[in-house]
Amino acid sequence: MEKERNQRVVTFLNREEVDFLDKLGKDALFSSGMKLSRAKLIEWLVDFMKRLNINGEDIKSEDDLENEIMAHLPRKVKQGGLL
Repeated sequence: MEKERNQRVVTFLNREEVDFLDKLGKDALFSSGMKLSRAKLIEWLVDFMKRLNINGEDIKSEDDLENEIMAHLPRKVKQGGLL
């Protein structure tokens, strides 16, 4: 079996987005003892969207992507305060 090779992806985030990822990582560290990197969190978000079968069809904006994700989430989750 061939070893999976990770690719380096460069992204530009604003201060608020970086702070959010850092807070997620710190919350995980203090609650579970496991440090989560920004890269790992982004990787998991991509994997989650793959599990939801999100594709790029008809997505032209951030709102389009958000609507596509919300359409794939179970109704129960939507009623729980995400909308």
